[in-house]
Amino acid sequence: MSKLETNTIDTVSGTNTLQVGDGNVATINLGKSGDTINIPSGATIANSGTATGFGANTPSFSAYDANAQTIPNTTYTLLEFDTESFDTDSAYNTSNYKFTVPSGKGGKYLIGCAVKTTAAADRVILRLEKNDANTFYSETNSDSNGSCQFNLLMDLSATDHLKVAIYQNSGGNLNLEGGSGTNAFYGYKLT
Repeated sequence: MSKLETNTIDTVSGTNTLQVGDGNVATINLGKSGDTINIPSGATIANSGTATGFGANTPSFSAYDANAQTIPNTTYTLLEFDTESFDTDSAYNTSNYKFTVPSGKGGKYLIGCAVKTTAAADRVILRLEKNDANTFYSETNSDSNGSCQFNLLMDLSATDHLKVAIYQNSGGNLNLEGGSGTNAFYGYKLT
């Protein structure tokens, strides 16, 4: 292996493309662990190939209630999102219905929830709980099927956990519509 030491590589006068590698298929490394690769202001990164290793919106999860959960009247009830559509980091627990931020995955997250009831209610309230403390409320009232939802940007740290409770005052028990198309608890880390 040869080593080339220089401070600047530039194109030949009259050309505008610098090609690194030409004949052999290879992995081209820029820098080493601990180095900073600087892209100056005004420069453009153009990708015509496959980008890997860049930030992804993970962890991400989406869970839903496969059954038509019954919600008692005038009582906050934990929503039982018992089936996962996906869960990139195994961070959602279908037994206790909590999303827990994995180690090393703190940051800004988009968290959301949407539910639909099978009958009318004067009020339907969704309550997001972070680490068992009430954090956010979303409320609706309806004359027919009640639907309620929220989307919220949050700062979360490793081990923070989230769950959703629901309240309704229809005068009796009220069922949620079961299935992934009508109710979900979901979220992902922003890159």
